[in-house]
Amino acid sequence: MNIFAVIILAALAANYLLNLISDLLNLKALKKPMPGEFRDVCDEEKYRKSQEYTRTNTRFGIISSTFSIVVLLVFWFAGGFNWVDQFARDLGYGTIVTGLIFVGLLMLGQRILSLPFSIYSTFVIEERFGFNKTTPATFVTDLLKGILLLVLLGGPLLAGVIAIFEFLGAEAWVYAWIVVIIFTLFVQFIAPTWIMPLFNKFVPLEDGELKQAILDYADRVSFPLRGIYTIDGSRRSSKSNAFFTGFGKNKRIALFDTLIENHTVPELVAVLAHEVGHFKKKHIPKNMVISFLHTGVMLFLLSLFIRMPGLHEAFFMQEISVYAGLVFFGLLYAPIEMVLSVVMQVVSRKHEFEADRFAAETTGDPGSMIAVLKKLSADNLSNLTPHPFHVFLNYSHPPVAERIRALRALA
Repeated sequence: MNIFAVIILAALAANYLLNLISDLLNLKALKKPMPGEFRDVCDEEKYRKSQEYTRTNTRFGIISSTFSIVVLLVFWFAGGFNWVDQFARDLGYGTIVTGLIFVGLLMLGQRILSLPFSIYSTFVIEERFGFNKTTPATFVTDLLKGILLLVLLGGPLLAGVIAIFEFLGAEAWVYAWIVVIIFTLFVQFIAPTWIMPLFNKFVPLEDGELKQAILDYADRVSFPLRGIYTIDGSRRSSKSNAFFTGFGKNKRIALFDTLIENHTVPELVAVLAHEVGHFKKKHIPKNMVISFLHTGVMLFLLSLFIRMPGLHEAFFMQEISVYAGLVFFGLLYAPIEMVLSVVMQVVSRKHEFEADRFAAETTGDPGSMIAVLKKLSADNLSNLTPHPFHVFLNYSHPPVAERIRALRALA
């Protein structure tokens, strides 16, 4: 077994074990009593239900991740990657099309194997706890739309990256970096008007107290809005959310209909203020810059390994190719990606605290932000006592109890 195989196997094992330890610690932390902060929005029965929801999802996640790693290892050591490559080559197309077929078949196989888990999560677990609103027709339609978007958007990008590394020599990573940045900005620009409406219906918020309160707040903090919309999130789940999209003067606020239904006007303005806080604190461009720098480093390292014989030998490949190198490098890069992911989670949690503070200060009403956090946690059956290691490894948002403590300090 060569060094590349050893590194990748060690990375897979480390990632699996770390997440397993994190999950087991999180399950143990469920034995804690309900924090007193939540007694006004959550009784003991609902708290036990939230614990069971976390317990069920955690155990299901362990089963799912175990299945995935076992399938990968069996496929790998049975020579599956080489078999798919030879099949794609035998079709007689050029390098780029062959690469698209190779990657496409791998992704299709992964999608098929993960489908039963997705179905069980949606129609058994989410249904059992009263969240699921997705019909089988909506589920299938979403799946097909997702595949179509992947083909229409991801296919050309993958073809471009393969072509760049195939034909442009030592500086290929620079050209690929530029292409990926342009593609990312393009998708973010078209997403609000072309992609998101494929999955949800965006309806302009009707005139009234809520809309006026949002416009008044946006005006006070100099946050120009092109439109305020409601989203039919209730088509799929009873859970709530809110976000804003768009660039420059085309910024739009999007509120789930479930969110509007369950919260007061001051609470909804607090949610909006939190999202505006991300914009005002420049979290979005900061994250984009970090992401682009990360992509550049990754592509540079990719250029060093993509044609390396040892990497292909680790997967029992008969022939070396750019497209297979892309897939194998993704597995080789996993240890770095795991560390970077933890770092980005730390940064993200810091940004959430900053956005909460901005909302509390600009509305002058930290109580409404606290109220909405408590209600959302209770309604969504959030884990109120997550283990610190699980938070460190997986949480992009601070635990809700920590956010509330920080807001109470401001109050």
